Amino acid sequence: MSKIKYDIDLMKFMQLFENLTRSKLKDCIIGDPLIFVVEEKEIGKAIGKGGSNVRRLEGLLKKKIKIVEFNPNIQRFIRNFVMPLRVKEVIEEEGIVTITGNDTKTKGLLIGRERKNLDNLKEIVKRYFTIEDIKVV
Repeated sequence: MSKIKYDIDLMKFMQLFENLTRSKLKDCIIGDPLIFVVEEKEIGKAIGKGGSNVRRLEGLLKKKIKIVEFNPNIQRFIRNFVMPLRVKEVIEEEGIVTITGNDTKTKGLLIGRERKNLDNLKEIVKRYFTIEDIKVV
C-alpha cells in the first residue's frame, strides 16, 4: 500500500462529488477518466437514477468520470474496477494477481494500448492492497 496525498484541486473534486451525490467517497484519482472510489454499498447513490449524477458531474467538470465501489476483498475490488467488462476469475497468490479474461477482446481491453489500462489498474490496486504485479491471461 502506498501513502495517499491530496492536493487542493483533488479536494475540490471530492467535495463537489460528495455534495452532488450525497454518497461517501473513499478516494479520487485524477487521470483520464477521473476516478471516484466510493465506500461499500454507495455505488447506486453515487451513480444516481439512470446515471443522472454521472452525467451532471461530467458536464460540470468537463471530464469523463468513472465511479468504482470499494471492497476490502481484492478480487471483488478488481471485478468492480473493470466493470462493465466481465472476467472469468481473479486469483491472488503471493502478491501476484491473475485476471482471466473471457475472450481476446476482453483481454485486449484490460491490457490497453501500450499496457496503459493494466498499469493504471496496478497503480490503483496498490493504493489499497499489498501486491507485486497484475497479469492478464
